Amino acid sequence: MSKSLTLVDAVACCSPLASEPLSAEAAAGVVPMLKALADPARLRLLSLVASHEGGEACVCDLNDAFDLSQPTISHHLKVLHSAGLLEREKRGVWVYYRVDAGALAELGALIGSAVR
Repeated sequence: MSKSLTLVDAVACCSPLASEPLSAEAAAGVVPMLKALADPARLRLLSLVASHEGGEACVCDLNDAFDLSQPTISHHLKVLHSAGLLEREKRGVWVYYRVDAGALAELGALIGSAVR
């Protein structure tokens, strides 16, 4: 993927799928988001963060929902962050995650209007 096109830019620049074909560059920019969401644990993590009180959560808030180790959960959160779906903020020893609402809305708009 070109360094000049970020993942969010790739989604934001794209017309809905049914309007016109995606360019190769735009499709390559969207794929990391879709790959990140294709894992059941990551999809659940995104949902848990989004629905958590205040719209943000740290790993300590998410551990009990999974039969996974804390490092594995942290890895999945890192993948979601790298894909542009989560924002993060370090506070002391904890990292708090929140959904990047803009990226998720753009991805939803791209996919949601695929049917004419």
